[in-house]
Amino acid sequence: MRTTARLFTGTALAVAAIGAFAAPAAYAGNENNNDWGTLEVYPSSASPGTTVTVNTLACGKHGRGVGDANSLGAGDFKLEPSTHKEVVVGQFRVPEHAKAGTYGISVACDNGKTARGDLTVKHRNPSGHVQTGVGGSVGPDSTQVTAGAAVLAAAAVGGVWLLRRRASGAQGH
Repeated sequence: MRTTARLFTGTALAVAAIGAFAAPAAYAGNENNNDWGTLEVYPSSASPGTTVTVNTLACGKHGRGVGDANSLGAGDFKLEPSTHKEVVVGQFRVPEHAKAGTYGISVACDNGKTARGDLTVKHRNPSGHVQTGVGGSVGPDSTQVTAGAAVLAAAAVGGVWLLRRRASGAQGH
């Protein structure tokens, strides 16, 4: 009985959540006859410092617009006609201080239409040598490897010599 109640509750919550997200999107598309067009964001997932290109058909042939990337701290940017029919394009740079997450990017066209898309900011994986203060992550150097092997060999020979000397001295007593 509890399993059925949990299943029913989970299903009801999922339907309610989908309805809550779908309703504003439908309303936004009809508000003041401003159609929310699609804003293509490339790359859709970028690291800080990356230049992002956006384009849309919402502004129409020979249209222009102003993009808004203020949500991630990149400010406004211009969209101008591209070489493709009815497509406007613009670019902005993801700030170095941008935190990981998904950000809404929007465009307001001169014709009154708007477009929206999402950009996911991800942080780069560390690359190169790590400065930890305790040694480093520098790759092996053949000179250092050879010197290390020589020291180990000398220690092994010295250890064997000392053990043999002790063993021979212990037999005389």
